[in-house]
Formats: sequence, structure tokens, C-alpha cells
Amino acid sequence: MKTNSINNNLSFTNTGNIGLGLKAASKIIAVQESGLSNIRFIQDTATCLAPKAVFARSKADLAENAFLEISESILVYYCPAILGEKIFRKLYSKGLSDEAKKLISTPASDLLKNKNLNNKVLVPVKAAVALGAFAIPLAEFALNYIKNGMTLKLFKQGNFENIANLDKENKIDKELNAKVEKSAKKNVKRAAITYAGCLAGGTLLALKGKNSKFLQNVSEIILAPGTKLFKNKEKTKNFFNKFASLDYADNNGKLALSRGQLTSCVLVGGTGYFGSSADRGKQNFLETLFRFPLVGFYIICGNELLEKGFKKMLFNKGKCKELINKNLEVPKLKELKSLAEKIVKEKGGDYNSIYKKLLKQKTMIAGVPLAFGIGVMGFFIAGTSVLFTKYRYNKEKAKKEATMLPHKNMSAFLGLTENRF
Repeated sequence: MKTNSINNNLSFTNTGNIGLGLKAASKIIAVQESGLSNIRFIQDTATCLAPKAVFARSKADLAENAFLEISESILVYYCPAILGEKIFRKLYSKGLSDEAKKLISTPASDLLKNKNLNNKVLVPVKAAVALGAFAIPLAEFALNYIKNGMTLKLFKQGNFENIANLDKENKIDKELNAKVEKSAKKNVKRAAITYAGCLAGGTLLALKGKNSKFLQNVSEIILAPGTKLFKNKEKTKNFFNKFASLDYADNNGKLALSRGQLTSCVLVGGTGYFGSSADRGKQNFLETLFRFPLVGFYIICGNELLEKGFKKMLFNKGKCKELINKNLEVPKLKELKSLAEKIVKEKGGDYNSIYKKLLKQKTMIAGVPLAFGIGVMGFFIAGTSVLFTKYRYNKEKAKKEATMLPHKNMSAFLGLTENRF
């Protein structure tokens, strides 16, 4: 009877009876579990663009933030897979067997464990594909300078104090504008030349890597730096393989954005953030220095750490026992049905109620860290960075005026003295 009851209730999740709130939440979780790209696009847009739009200080400030955040999110979260899967995988794997072509998506750290594979051929090709995707962090680097050029073109402003509406006189500094424009063009060219070098290096690896021990070593460092450099240090090896590798992740046989690629985008893009902000003045650089390290850390691993900490807290308090095991692992959304069936078989109860309870717990486990990240890393940091920039500017302005005051008083005194005589 229990089995029949379960089968009869399987339609529960297909009829929309779980309620609109849980239905929407389950869709977000499904996106989260479909790969790194989709959920990170949502997270970054909510964490970075929405708060900046709310705290925009001028039309120029809003326009350049919208341009930068949307362009970056599309570039970082969707272009790596397009470049890797549609272009470089096909280009560089032409000489491989059908079986080897399938292994292109397998992480190099796993391939290197298998001594039966012809890694001398396969690994250099994978490294070539990875170097092809290095266009993404370099393009993100260039975007920061393109953003400066766009603001110059549309609003005739290169001075951040005017863009951020700190200087109410809104004067145009032609000398500074020329400096910002020159730097933007130089750094965009620099990114293009660097990528040309990546393409040349990738082609060399794909064509000559199988016959060169040196190129094979280079390929392994590109794809699995932890395995190559820290063989006997397990934690260090895993850390570098996760965050320093340019290798793709495997998404059911297709190339997908990896954590290491995301880290490279943050670090290389960060040099563009700092360089382009320094071109536009001290206040822009200091605002970037305050905001970027926090947001960058959150993008790389912050939400993962928040989620892990939240799961540990729930586990220690005895909450969500059916979902969280001792390794802090949580079943995927598609596994909740079978888990609900298992609970009904072992303990009895109504399938619909149990499934709904599991879905609520799953939503809480995923949703609380995400909401915290958007609220704290998004609105709090965006708001405080705007306030701190205004505070620093006003403090510096007051200091300058205080320094100039004695000179003004002396000039006034001398003027009075001249009038008397």
C-alpha cells in the first residue's frame, strides 16, 4: 500500500501544488545545480549591478557600471564555454581519436592519474584549449579601460570626482581626459598582444606538445598545477588544482566554466580595475581598493564558504537531518523525490508533506547564504564605499581649504595695508 501511495503522489511535483514561492525557489536551485555559470550570473548581477544602480551618483556613474557589470557577467559566465566548446575544442582536437576527443572535457587532474591514457597527446591539446579561453580574463582587463573610454566619449569626463558627483563645479580637465584616453588605448592593445601570444602558445602546444617533454610539463602546470608542483601535499595540491588551474570543468561531457578560470578572471580583471581607476584619480583608486578585494573574494569562493558554514551550523544544531550528512553534503534537487519515497517506506507518512518539507529545507540551505551575500556583499559594500568616498573627498577638501586659509588671510591683510597707505 505504501508503494502505491507513493506512486499516486508522484504527480504532486508536476501539478504546481507546492505553491508559487517554493516553485520559484526550486527553479533557482535547479539553475544553481545546472553549473557554475548560470547561478554565478544571477549572483553577480544581483550582488554587483543592482546595488550600484541604487547608489548611482550620476548618469555617467550609472551608465558605466551598467555597461561594465552586464558585459563582465556575460563575458565571464558564458563566453568560456562558447570559446572552448564551439571553437578551440574542435580546432585543436582534429588529430585525436574519437575516444580522446571525448576525454577533452575530463579534468586534467583526473587524466593524469590514469597511466593507461596517452596523456602525452591529450594533455597538450587540453592546455591549448584552455589557453584559447584566456581571452576572457584579458577581455575583462580591457573592459575596464573601454569603460573609461566610453565615459569620455559620452559624457566628456575622465575625472572620477565629477563622474561621482563629488565636485559640484563639474569642470572638464582636458589634460586628465587626454591621459585617460591614452592609457585606455595602450592597455586595450596590451591585452590584444598578450592574447595573440596565448594563441601562438596554444597552437605550439597542440602541434608539438606530444613530442616535447618541456611542453608537456608546461601543459600540466597550466591544467593541474597542484598535481605537478605539490604531489606529496594533498591539501595544497587540491587547492592549486581548484583555484589556479586554467582547465575547464566537465558538465556532462561539455566544457564548462571552472573555479580556476573564474579566479583568473578576478585576478587579471582586477589589475584592469586598479589600473583604470588610478588613471581617473585618487578617489576612484581608493574606492576600488576598498571594494574590489571583498567582492573579488566573494565571487571566487565567498558564497561557497557561507553555504558550508551555514550547513555546519544546521548540522551541529540537529536541523535538516534528512538532508545534511556528516560530510555536509546535501542531495541535489532531482534526488529529493527518491529521498521522500525512502522516508515514506522506512517511517511512513504522507509523501506530499515529506517532499514539501525537504524542498523547504533545501531552499533554506541554498537561499540563506545567497540572500546574505546579496544583502551584505551587494548593498552594504556598495553603500559604504559610496559613503566612504564622499567622506574622504570632503575631508581632503576641508584640509586643502584649511591650508589655503592663512594665505587668503595674508593676502587680505596686505590688501588692507596697501589701501591704508
